[in-house]
Amino acid sequence: MTITQLQYILAVEKHLNFVEAAEACNISQPALSMQIKKLEEHLNVKIFDRSQSPVMITPVGQLILDQAKITLKDFNQIYNLVINEFDGLQGEIRLGVIPTVSPYLLPLFLKNFHEQYPLLQLQIEELTTEKILEGIENGTLDLGILATPLGSIKLREIPLFYEELMAYVSPENELFEKKYILSNEIDLNSLWLLEEGHCLRSQIENFCELKQKQNIISQLNFKTGSLETIVRLVDKYKGITLLPELAILDLNEDQKHKIRRFEGEKPLREISLVVDKNYPRQAVLQAFKNSIKQSLPTNILTAKPKTILSIN
Repeated sequence: MTITQLQYILAVEKHLNFVEAAEACNISQPALSMQIKKLEEHLNVKIFDRSQSPVMITPVGQLILDQAKITLKDFNQIYNLVINEFDGLQGEIRLGVIPTVSPYLLPLFLKNFHEQYPLLQLQIEELTTEKILEGIENGTLDLGILATPLGSIKLREIPLFYEELMAYVSPENELFEKKYILSNEIDLNSLWLLEEGHCLRSQIENFCELKQKQNIISQLNFKTGSLETIVRLVDKYKGITLLPELAILDLNEDQKHKIRRFEGEKPLREISLVVDKNYPRQAVLQAFKNSIKQSLPTNILTAKPKTILSIN
């Protein structure tokens, strides 16, 4: 049994397809299949039922996969300890970023980050909060950039910045004529949101108290994971949505005229680096923190929140 074989079976679990798993592992499909067959023969069990499409995981196979995740996580911790001891700023870093941060933050800091730390190889995936936390837990991700606080004793959260949520209002909406608005003034039937599973949606629901009012909402079943799509829908229809501050920087001038702030205490969300509480590569965490902070607009960098929007 080898670490490589464990990586291969986890790739098949992720893709439920041997061809796609082989592509993800940068090897041929026959070579991947042969290694998995050797592992199954060594253990004298079937991990996957290949007669099904997509591939099915056998009950004993699921037990093996669960243990493989723990083993790989421990293996990666050993690797990270060695790297950190000799030179913490080299090697591969696997990063997950939530979709409401990724397209706005990554272009700000990645170029300078690569220039400052040329020996670090970044593998970046845009994932929901749930998938990032799953990756950190099973060791397939080193760190995540996502909204916090998460309240988990298994994780370490390193706050990076706080960004204000603002309303993006169609000119046909009655709130367009106001300079500042209140959350209770929003017509919930004209409010466009991301699909379930996105932390920004949960924060907006908490801010607007949607959980208590869901019986009167008609448009919450619309499913999209793209803020750009939401903005176009507001532009097209008599709608409104809430956007994080970094996303607003990417709007054109005409669109920026549709932004309205909330009256009183501003709704702020916290964005943090999140890692396993035992993650050893402190130099990497400091490099990310410094590079991101250096790239942020001053008004975001200096925001001091009294309260932070809840995710749960």
